[in-house]
Amino acid sequence: MTPRQSGFGTRTAAATPFGDGTPATVTLAQIGGLAARLPVLRLARQALFLAILLLALITLRPFVDLSRLDIGDLVTGQETMTYAIFGAFALAALLLAMREHAQALASLVTPTHLALAGWLALSVILSQDHGTSAKRLALTAAVMMMTACLPLLAQTRTELRNLLAITALALLALCYVGMIVVPDLAIHQARDLQEPGLAGNWRGSFGHKNAAAAVMAMLLFIGVAVVRAGGRVSGLAILGLACVFLVGSEGKSAFALSIVVFALTGAFAVVRSFGGRVLIAIGPVLLLNVFTVGTVMSDGLASVVAALPVDSTFTGRTDIWRFAIETIAARPITGYGFAAFWGTQTIRDVSDEGATWAGYASHSHNGYIDITLTLGAVGLVLLLIVFVIGPLRNYQKLQCKTGNTGPFATMFLQIWLFGILLSSMESFFFERSDAIWIMFLFAVFGLHYLARFRIR
Repeated sequence: MTPRQSGFGTRTAAATPFGDGTPATVTLAQIGGLAARLPVLRLARQALFLAILLLALITLRPFVDLSRLDIGDLVTGQETMTYAIFGAFALAALLLAMREHAQALASLVTPTHLALAGWLALSVILSQDHGTSAKRLALTAAVMMMTACLPLLAQTRTELRNLLAITALALLALCYVGMIVVPDLAIHQARDLQEPGLAGNWRGSFGHKNAAAAVMAMLLFIGVAVVRAGGRVSGLAILGLACVFLVGSEGKSAFALSIVVFALTGAFAVVRSFGGRVLIAIGPVLLLNVFTVGTVMSDGLASVVAALPVDSTFTGRTDIWRFAIETIAARPITGYGFAAFWGTQTIRDVSDEGATWAGYASHSHNGYIDITLTLGAVGLVLLLIVFVIGPLRNYQKLQCKTGNTGPFATMFLQIWLFGILLSSMESFFFERSDAIWIMFLFAVFGLHYLARFRIR
């Protein structure tokens, strides 16, 4: 590879593996000297990479006061700023990525991607609330464009390692400092209006301990990748701090799923066939949905789960799953429109005019159900093809092409696996600027590029 053929290169000259042998630790003087020699555009790409990930993980409004009655109004009032910033970042990322990686971006134009994009646009036309669907799809499109460019902004394996380490450590530092300086805003309190029972659970800069736990689990995968890529000190720091925070958040689901993901990744090293890997990756997702959502559809399954040492109501989620499944029957093919179900007047009308709590829920705690509600059965099938089957095919293609995978290919695989498993209990698919959604997209696009282009 020539010096100009760095990053997710689109040329076929001989390439080195995803790394350039830069030492794992450097002095401040060396950093200053290196920065002075770096081209302005490369510095701009690095700065934008950090800005995008930190914005996604920290959000525009960290440390939300959950005891305020006007919390919903405060979040809604930030919509204009959110659209403007994410739109600007998407445009900047596209301009910087296109300069050297236009072919990589062009590779995203596939029949399945076009079909999904077309159905999303059609869902706005068929929506029960055209304005809400159009507005939310615009932000989702900007976020997806921005995230599609994100892996292309890092030029080498070492650069990607360092940028991810900086991002992870900055987020962890913010969360821990927050618990010291403003503990009432970084730890759930008994005065929280919606879920006072979570008092004592760590949430850091996030709005809920479940979101914090999910991101901390993803940081575990990043920490392992950083260690494997040569950043032992920073990687171990990420692993230790994220693990402690995950325990403090009492995110039992995220913690359990992270262990499952590490086990599944190990199984991938033994089972090499695509069919076998489909069973390894998709099988647990099916089982999770059968023994959770399936309990509201089958009395037999419900009795089996009731006999297990778990909460058979899944913290009250069975009620909302039952309500959602019954509501899907009214519009099973097309759904209610992109992001136009929960929180709308229509949903309150169909929930006995708002008499049940389900009419005021923000999601169903199951991403696959929510996609069926909003995009219908067609949307669900397209989502499974693009975001479940597609990344697995890309990983298989990558391993067939190279014979082995590096630390970041494994990291992308783990984040993706964690995402499709977590979606059986939480909803984040197409959730605009949601941190979990952006990290999931980062992994999906990363696997797409790795399967097609050589990387320095």
